Amino acid sequence: MIADEKYEFKAQTKTKLFILAAVGLLLMVAGIFMVNSGGHEEHHASTEISKSLTASLAPQEAGHQEVAAAEHHGSPVWLKKIYASLWQNSIFYTGIGIIGLFFVAIQYAAQAGWSAPIKRVPLAMGSWIPVAGIFMVVLWFVAKGDIFHWTHHDLFDKSSKSYDAVIEGKGGFFYWPLAAGSFPLFFFIRMVAFFGLWYLFYVWIKREMLAEDINGGTAHWLTARKYSAIFLVIFAVSSSIAAWDWVMSIDTHWFSTMFGWYIFASWWLSGLAAITIFVVHLKSAGYLKLVNANHLHDLGKFVFAFSIFWTYIWFGQFLLIWYANIPEETIYFISQMRNAPYSWIFYVSLFMNFVLPFLLLMTRDSKRHISMLKLVCPIVLIGQWFNFYNMVTPGVMQHNGGIGFLEIGVSLVFLAVFLFVVLNALSKIQLVAKHHPFMEESLNHHI
Repeated sequence: MIADEKYEFKAQTKTKLFILAAVGLLLMVAGIFMVNSGGHEEHHASTEISKSLTASLAPQEAGHQEVAAAEHHGSPVWLKKIYASLWQNSIFYTGIGIIGLFFVAIQYAAQAGWSAPIKRVPLAMGSWIPVAGIFMVVLWFVAKGDIFHWTHHDLFDKSSKSYDAVIEGKGGFFYWPLAAGSFPLFFFIRMVAFFGLWYLFYVWIKREMLAEDINGGTAHWLTARKYSAIFLVIFAVSSSIAAWDWVMSIDTHWFSTMFGWYIFASWWLSGLAAITIFVVHLKSAGYLKLVNANHLHDLGKFVFAFSIFWTYIWFGQFLLIWYANIPEETIYFISQMRNAPYSWIFYVSLFMNFVLPFLLLMTRDSKRHISMLKLVCPIVLIGQWFNFYNMVTPGVMQHNGGIGFLEIGVSLVFLAVFLFVVLNALSKIQLVAKHHPFMEESLNHHI
């Protein structure tokens, strides 16, 4: 019989999270003040680079690139920076939340035994899904004109100077069955449907996992495995389309045949790092008594292996320019590699997501020590935050981007709210499954 073990969400921890959120809000206000007082500068050199690139393309395509690179009319710079940062963090933390559920589903589908003592941690991460869904829907209605260039109706009017034939050709993907340039009903339905399905499977799988604590046996485990198998198929499709909708469509002229995989790899690596951080900190605080060095080793191997996988997808997408003969991708990468303020982020992201995890987690012992995992996993998460920044901000802000107090403040607020939601969910369930059918296998897990 596994003893009851519950996480106590102490008042001191809540206070720290409130302070973190307050600091984030203060930084946001300071950042807005700095932007409005002239602390932000446009980067004209990047404009010249864009012009030189578009000059090498065919005239029609060059015209499209100029439209895509033009400053989108709409809100002032400070407000667009807020919208871009909110959307970036929303995508980033949505991925971490959904990967919590994905991790649980993978364990059931694979009939894995080693993870039995830690599955409640990623399950709690899934509690972020409904929060993320509500926030993203609201934010989309508020900021869609500033984040998504294709939502401007004049782009679909052939009599308008802003008419864009390329974007009109993609209109059906966003607006069907309504007229292009009206309300993007198809896009909106997909967003609501994805979050709705993800949350529905989260509720179903969680229900079976908690019922197992009370009733025992294998019936609940088998039902959870059935739900997990169905969810994995749905997630494979929905996550790819979500990547096209929520990130790739920001740069409407650009496309990548690997972008769904790239977003998944980024979310998966971020989620694994987050799961590991929660586990090692809970272990350090005296919880998760059944977790030993072998379980930590497996989590470390996941982070190590999928940092390499992420790099493989990253480089594979980059190589599409040549081996798939898609020169249209050039603009997307050059805008990040050569343009301030995105160039240093481009290379720092690669260094933090691949080079450091590869070197620090290469040995067997490094994957088994809490102190090393506490060092590497935050590095990976920060690196992925940079990665998502460069996926979202250049298309929204063009040459007015940059990481300052505003962006750091928004990220701290998101971090505080995310931790509050997850830790609150964790405090309401048993930390370890009491009647998991593979618990004995996990307790004797040695590698």
